[in-house]
Amino acid sequence: MGNSSLNKTRKRIFDIIQIGKNTDRPSRIFDIFIAVVIIANISVLFLETFQSLSKYFDLFHMIDNVTVSIFIVEYILRIWTADFLYPEQKRGVAVFRYITSANGVIELLTILPFFFLSGVVVFRMLRVVRIFHLFRLNSHYDSFSVIRTVLDEKKNQILSSLFIISVVMLAASLLMYNVENQAQPESFDNAFSGIWWAVSTILTIGYGDIYPITVMGKLLGVVIAFLGVFAVALPTGIISAGFVEQYQEMKAESGKGSVDSEIPTHNVVIDIDSMWIGKSLKELEDEFGLMLILVRRGKKTVKPTERYHVEVGDMLVLYYLPQEI
Repeated sequence: MGNSSLNKTRKRIFDIIQIGKNTDRPSRIFDIFIAVVIIANISVLFLETFQSLSKYFDLFHMIDNVTVSIFIVEYILRIWTADFLYPEQKRGVAVFRYITSANGVIELLTILPFFFLSGVVVFRMLRVVRIFHLFRLNSHYDSFSVIRTVLDEKKNQILSSLFIISVVMLAASLLMYNVENQAQPESFDNAFSGIWWAVSTILTIGYGDIYPITVMGKLLGVVIAFLGVFAVALPTGIISAGFVEQYQEMKAESGKGSVDSEIPTHNVVIDIDSMWIGKSLKELEDEFGLMLILVRRGKKTVKPTERYHVEVGDMLVLYYLPQEI
């Protein structure tokens, strides 16, 4: 009985700290509370940079300590209930999967500066990432998950295009050094000194603090500027094509279901904060009014059975059942 009661308590805590639904009042309150805490923490982080507000620094430090303490408690609770996040895994494996997940790592790195590395701003700024919770408070699904899916599927092409851009930048820097070094050695004193110029030119920013003054350098600058337009278009085109492919794939997958194609379907990628984790087909229908049509897990797309339970990373094709009046 003791273990059963404890498991029920842990399950209820898990439900509360996940992104909740409107009918679950404690979970909804927790969502709003965490959102306020995140905003307060980020606000203090920025306000501490204003020396004119130095008389309030003690208050800012207190708010920072309180909000980070709340982050610590939340992190501990998420570890304590990790087995509900990954219901098909053993508890130790579930805890490890959460700690090493993207959200788990980010939440840990937002806490570490509280104990040490306080001067490392990059870790403190990771708290800004948590503001994305706000975008999911009133959503049935996380729109950012679609972006994440596209970036994940196109990562090889994106990395290849970034490699090409890097090669072009290095080549541009080396070429500009060879033609401009004698004319302005203070600006182009070595092969890498032109990197700043190459970056601002290829990325079409053009600050103008460093620029070629020789005829050959100007001609080279024109060529590199044109190359920059094409180089920047590479990753942009790849990502745009990824969104088009994702949309077409979602439409095609929706058409494979047994639901009339005229009924609007939704595509949802389950992330670590989803309130649907661990739910069965019947629970999705009874508790949330959803009919699940297809599930994409990894590279496989299947029609779910009664044994199916929602897991982190699943992409669901579903539609909302009409509400009874």
